Amino acid sequence: MTDNTRNATLKFGDTTLELPMHSPTMGPDVINITKLYAQGDVFTHDPGFTSTSACESKITFIDGEKGQLLHRGYPIDQLAENSHYLEVCFLLLYGELPTGDQLEDFESRVTNHTMLHEQMMNFFRGFRRDAHPMAIMNGVVGAMSAFYHDSTDIGDPWQREVASIRMIAKVPTIAAYAFKYSMGQPFVFPRNDLDYASNFLRMCFSVPAEDYEVNPILARAMDRIFTLHADHEQNASTSTVRLAGSSGANPFACIAAGIACLWGPAHGGANQACLEMLEEIGTVDRIPEFIARAKDKNDPFRLMGFGHRVYKNFDPRAVVMKKSADEVLGLLGVEDNPKLQVAKELERIALEDDYFASKKLFPNVDFYSGIILEAMGFPTSMFTPIFAVSRTVGWISQWKEMIDEGNVKIGRPRQLYTGATERDYVDVENR
Repeated sequence: MTDNTRNATLKFGDTTLELPMHSPTMGPDVINITKLYAQGDVFTHDPGFTSTSACESKITFIDGEKGQLLHRGYPIDQLAENSHYLEVCFLLLYGELPTGDQLEDFESRVTNHTMLHEQMMNFFRGFRRDAHPMAIMNGVVGAMSAFYHDSTDIGDPWQREVASIRMIAKVPTIAAYAFKYSMGQPFVFPRNDLDYASNFLRMCFSVPAEDYEVNPILARAMDRIFTLHADHEQNASTSTVRLAGSSGANPFACIAAGIACLWGPAHGGANQACLEMLEEIGTVDRIPEFIARAKDKNDPFRLMGFGHRVYKNFDPRAVVMKKSADEVLGLLGVEDNPKLQVAKELERIALEDDYFASKKLFPNVDFYSGIILEAMGFPTSMFTPIFAVSRTVGWISQWKEMIDEGNVKIGRPRQLYTGATERDYVDVENR
């Protein structure tokens, strides 16, 4: 953050305050209201914190009007096309793209931490067979602090580093085991000779009774899903991780808090909602009916997977994800899957319809990721856990950045109180 001599003047009643302004490297200027309550005896009201900067960060920048997403200054489309997930993880964690030796060392450290403590298997078997995979993930990730005591001291930089590597390495294993448990199949151990995405697919879909070869097209598509969801600035789950971390909680507890927040359908469930919409439409011949409903202001129906709260132009991640969707559907076909047939036709119609173009309702990353995961064979209950796998590195990077800054202030939002004023207690017999 760059300080300058400019101030913003705030006047209310007989009070005039001079509030310092800061200029970021990118994005709008920021008015610093840290002293607003102390000097003016007032504070701001901003439900959803959509106009409030709660932290300073060098990790991710988003410009919704331009459809721009940068990780450490690098455009997401360049990273998704030319890089791979673990290289992006290194970039998010350490601030620069790695050299060849640095990348080899980082990949080795992650790969050699993918197995879980053997006693943790008991946690999975303690859940009901029909438990949602996100419930299992939330519980098991939170329990990691009971097994990895040597990486819970947030004041030790080396322990923070070890915890970061462990979570990037083990969360995919936890997600895969939650998937296997829900299907009643045996757990498949990770293999050190496979890349990150291939390892995850093998742990999800292989069985001991036969060999399983990971298709490189599917592995590449999975890697892109991980990459495109790695971080997204100060969203609800990332803010939750930072808020939990501000109390000094251990890193495993903080990531578990992020997983819990991501589970909300308004946050991590968008691609699942998209697939449920495709199922509701049912067949290609019903698409015009639902298109008409989407255009009707009096109809509550909305096309899920189109448009984005942050991106007011287009979702830069969707361009790359569409390419993966085309590759995956070209490999696996859509002939026997009505939902995928509906998705392809709905995409075609929406991209050609002037109404959707004028409203900038383009297919977003959730539309395409849902299509890909459905084609791969994942049930919708696994969509959000896969999102959590992807986002783990973003949460960790943001948490580490906050801790590394030092002098962390515990989060303490204020409120606009509208309850009863002070009143005296009345004995029960007199009420």
